[in-house]
Amino acid sequence: MHTQRLWLRAQQHIADGRLDAAASNLQSLLEREPGNAQARMLLSSVALGRGQLRQGCAEAIAAAQTLPDDAEMIATVAMCLFRVGETVATRQCMQHPAIARTRDGAALARLAHVWQMLGEHASALALMDRAKALGFDNPEFRYFRALQLQFNGRLHEAEREIEDCLRLGPTHGRASLTLARLHRQSAQHHHLDYIAQQLSRVEPGSEDHAAFEFARYKELEDLGRFDEAWAALLRGNAVMAARNPHDAALEQRLFARLQQHCTPAFLAEPASDDGATPQPIFVLGLPRSGTTLLERLLGKHAAIAAPGELPDFPRQLRWCADVHGTSLLDERVLDRLAVIDYAQLGQRYLAQTQWHAGARPRYVDKLPSNYMLAGLIHKALPRAPILHLARAPLDVCFSNYRALFGDAHNYSYSLDDMAVHYRRYRALMAHWHAAMPGVILDVDYATLVSDTEAVMRRVLAHCKLPFDAACTESTGAGAPVSTLSSAQVREPIHRRGVDAWRRYESQLTPLRNALADLL
Repeated sequence: MHTQRLWLRAQQHIADGRLDAAASNLQSLLEREPGNAQARMLLSSVALGRGQLRQGCAEAIAAAQTLPDDAEMIATVAMCLFRVGETVATRQCMQHPAIARTRDGAALARLAHVWQMLGEHASALALMDRAKALGFDNPEFRYFRALQLQFNGRLHEAEREIEDCLRLGPTHGRASLTLARLHRQSAQHHHLDYIAQQLSRVEPGSEDHAAFEFARYKELEDLGRFDEAWAALLRGNAVMAARNPHDAALEQRLFARLQQHCTPAFLAEPASDDGATPQPIFVLGLPRSGTTLLERLLGKHAAIAAPGELPDFPRQLRWCADVHGTSLLDERVLDRLAVIDYAQLGQRYLAQTQWHAGARPRYVDKLPSNYMLAGLIHKALPRAPILHLARAPLDVCFSNYRALFGDAHNYSYSLDDMAVHYRRYRALMAHWHAAMPGVILDVDYATLVSDTEAVMRRVLAHCKLPFDAACTESTGAGAPVSTLSSAQVREPIHRRGVDAWRRYESQLTPLRNALADLL
């Protein structure tokens, strides 16, 4: 009875915003019931709410060690562990025997999302298939199962599943956009009438509204109706800009402080290297710059695994700073850069990621926005090669503008914000090159797709690996791909993305003028 009172009091304290009192009650409860995983998870949540990332991680790990035979609870713990950067503990949760026994379709769907976050897309699809066989079904589930089919290269099945999703939930804009992107639309086969019908029904200003406009843009462009396509793209971006305003002043402060702190002297003192293998190869750059293509080509090398986008370095940076948060970088982390133990950062990063390599000595860490952390990556992991995808300014800016990133990359929904952000990105990359000469290899996207062998020879030499001819072709067997490029990256290497902005040359004149000195 006493533990029940402590539990209820803790919940009331949380509701009232008294997190210190809640933590005290939960700690008293756990002294009596140390195996209470639910209380551990609530204490973890309280610690994170107080900004105490390390304690939050410790409590979540403790909860994972006393998991009940409950698939739903396992999913809750595993999701929390992944989001705070405890990837190894997350994988251990996913081996719990209760998962194999459960017949709870909703829990299986949640657990599939954990495998998806871990980049284990075959395992994610297997759990989704189990959930489907048990009768679990709704539009959102159909959509995420379609994504898994797409990530695993089963594009025709993905298309059918998206169509089923849209029949169940006709205003699911993301599904409509994914369907439009699966292949090139034609005058005989497109979805423009359907999209127009849904736009008359969807909630104005919603993300679904924006997604339908992005879908209409894609299909109109495929049909060569460029003026109408541009109008749809403007409307979609306007909706997203209103929903997710870009904080340009904060971005300016972050970039300025990062450059001020990461001086050549600061970066010239890398962490001690214990020679541990396997080692990562970092691939970074602006989103939509070609990082997925380069990762796929690297993954064809006999010595390199290509596990997809890894969020581990920024999460381990936060752990070492003991600062909870969801963004790649914030001012509280910057406040702690001088006191972080960079050897510990490198060791924790390797401990959480080396499993991705399997039996290979190298693995790719492809997270485009890691370009903001390139100096810190080198300081913590001095043996890790860093490859920077450099794409022509108007091509990469336009490619960002026509993507739908949700609540990420908010600069991309305004051409004015895009121009300012691109300038900051270029200035930061110039800073990294000046502060760490020779550390980062720039890989030009246009040259990569036109003279792939020559570029890959330079790339592999920078990684201190022998040339492998398999690295010149993107088709054939390869790891699952979970980015916006998941359909196109399986095609033969092509140059369609080079100068794609010229279809809208007149509409993009303001952007071109804003970047004229960088072209």
